[in-house]
Parts: sequence; structure tokens; C-alpha cells
Amino acid sequence: MNKLDATLNFHETALRVRGQRQELLAANIANADTPGYKARDINFTETFKQALAGASGGLKAATTDASHIPATAGHQNGVLFRSIIQGSVDGNTVDMDVERTQFADNALRYEASVTLISGQIRKMLAAVQGQ
Repeated sequence: MNKLDATLNFHETALRVRGQRQELLAANIANADTPGYKARDINFTETFKQALAGASGGLKAATTDASHIPATAGHQNGVLFRSIIQGSVDGNTVDMDVERTQFADNALRYEASVTLISGQIRKMLAAVQGQ
């Protein structure tokens, strides 16, 4: 049972981090015309490792003072600004080609994880039912 929990926890964590990354990429696309907006992303590998290790729940921001207000999902530690590929006069760093590519890649990987989990659950169900 512990092995089953560990396997499902691994995939649940991957889906959660991918979902949070998808939100960041969607925000970048939505703000493509916002002056001064800086494109953001996460390093999936590092964030995933931190989330698996239980380091502050993965993407939660740490407070440095007791009077600080705890961060919400929109204020995440581990969020990086994307490097500028093509400058803009208004200071916006969103490159729609990069964002669309990253969005599609992340969505595809998310879907692959869901398919993998579904297959594992089907196999377990078949084993339990004796098929």
C-alpha cells in the first residue's frame, strides 16, 4: 500500500506543479499586450524536486517576519522571470512564440501524466477484480 501511495503521490505532485506552470504561462499569454509586464516561468525540474521533498509544499513563499501576510497561489517562490529574447519598447518581455510553445508542451506533458495515472489505476482495478 505504501508503494501505491508513493506512486500516486509522485504523479499528483507532477500534475500540481504542471498545473501551476500552466497558470503562469497562461498569465504570460494574457498579458502579452500589457506594458511593462515581465514574462514568468518556473524551472519545472527544480520545483518538482522541492515539491517531492516537501520543501515548503513546493511553490509556497516563505515569510521573513511574523507580521507578513502569508502568500497566496499567485505569489510563488521559485517563479523566475523569463530572459528577454526580443525587447519591446513598452518593456513587455512576453514572446508569444515562446509562450505558445511552452504552453503546448506543458499541456501535452500534463495530459501524458493523466493518461499514465489512468492506466495504472485501470491495472490496479483489474488486479483487484481478478481480471
